[in-house]
Amino acid sequence: MAVLNVNIDHVATVRQARQTDEPDPVWAAVECELAGAHGITVHLRQDRRHINDRDVELLKKTVASKFNLEMSLAEPIVKIAERLAPDQVTLVPERRQELTTEGGLDCVRQQRRLAQVVRRMHKKGILVSAFIVPETDQVLASAEAGCNAVELHTGAYANARKDRLVERCLDALREARDTAFSAGLIVHAGHGLTYRNIGPVARIEGICEFNIGHSIISRAVLVGLRRATEEMIRLIQSPPE
Repeated sequence: MAVLNVNIDHVATVRQARQTDEPDPVWAAVECELAGAHGITVHLRQDRRHINDRDVELLKKTVASKFNLEMSLAEPIVKIAERLAPDQVTLVPERRQELTTEGGLDCVRQQRRLAQVVRRMHKKGILVSAFIVPETDQVLASAEAGCNAVELHTGAYANARKDRLVERCLDALREARDTAFSAGLIVHAGHGLTYRNIGPVARIEGICEFNIGHSIISRAVLVGLRRATEEMIRLIQSPPE
């Protein structure tokens, strides 16, 4: 049965909008865990636009479930991950001007650096996932670099508007899943997933973990974080037809 990691970056986004101390991502993580979340995901970006060093330090100490740190391959961030030793790191591309992570990590072009970082994470006992577009060469490059898992980028699916394109995107996810399994990789998924579109992806057998943030935090503004998390867990574990 697939599980949910809640990305709490945008709790910090609200805090940083006023440069104050609330809402606190650490408290948000507690609410998500009390609702049954399997893990907590945060992205420590180089520009610290939302999650900051204080947050990851405290989350490492307080998260009782899986602590998943999204991070670039930049050396200062890699060193922080080595010191903190989260349960898992998810390696992502990062550009300064983007609103959110755009596209997947190019594991083919960056294979040498990727393999170096993977080895360093493994020395600290950290599981490594690569956030990639669902393409065969990217899956195989992730496996060759030594990753434990891949997180399939679901953005193309989330942005598709015509039924034919939606099905094409779902087929690409299934094919990438099959390739990942053949290469011995665990399969995760995330990006752009909402309460309205999670069903078809949640029905893809073999995806064991979803990382979802913006939609959950958006709903939490209206109904509270615990309820918003519980609702997404139900949709993942009993996806509507």
